[in-house]
Amino acid sequence: MNLILLEPHDVAQNGQALLRDQRRLTHLREVHRAQPGDTLTVGCANGMIGKAELTAIGPDQATLRWEHLGEPPPPALPVHLVLALPRPRMLARTLEHVTALGVKRMTLLHTKRVEKSYWQSPELRPEKIHQHLVLGLEQARDTVMPSVTLVKGFRAFLDEHLPALLAQGRGLVAHPGMPHPCPRGISEETVLLIGPEGGFIDWEVEQLLNAGCEGMHLGPRILRVETAVTALLSRLF
Repeated sequence: MNLILLEPHDVAQNGQALLRDQRRLTHLREVHRAQPGDTLTVGCANGMIGKAELTAIGPDQATLRWEHLGEPPPPALPVHLVLALPRPRMLARTLEHVTALGVKRMTLLHTKRVEKSYWQSPELRPEKIHQHLVLGLEQARDTVMPSVTLVKGFRAFLDEHLPALLAQGRGLVAHPGMPHPCPRGISEETVLLIGPEGGFIDWEVEQLLNAGCEGMHLGPRILRVETAVTALLSRLF
């Protein structure tokens, strides 16, 4: 936890914050070994970053006081990540990783090779998604909460979502066997589409390319989704 993210329910009056959840209290005690008088990095959700003094810490509550939060959060990546819904355990890690890397717009998509049971996972509950996004923000010292959209139909995505996304940025489909390698160091707005374990089926790739996306690959190695996502974001931006 490189930053304490203060959400509206944490903030009291007069520049104070009250932390009551055991996750953060345990981290302060056991990892930071924080004591009253220590200075910690804090940030308001979707706001600025600064320093706060820990004025008290107990078994059920910690109190922080700050005077000025004036540091902006790190810049976001210019990308909308469209990710075929991974298996639940991989989803949790991937949400945290991509949030830490600076992704602010995500769509989780159903494709042919996505197991329908994945959509019943508790990891897709709004509170669980929020929890993983918070962990990613805390890791990266960021405050801007990403948005996550769920789309359970591939054809609905093609008809209702993809045209608007491509109107705002370049579409790149990551898929083994594509003729062009992944570009490096781009700065333009981008829609990055990544398939599930096993990849998109041929029909899905064809539809994405016909819609105006460009195909690309990461080389001859076949990577797990969570590894491929990190590698693609790092190479692209």
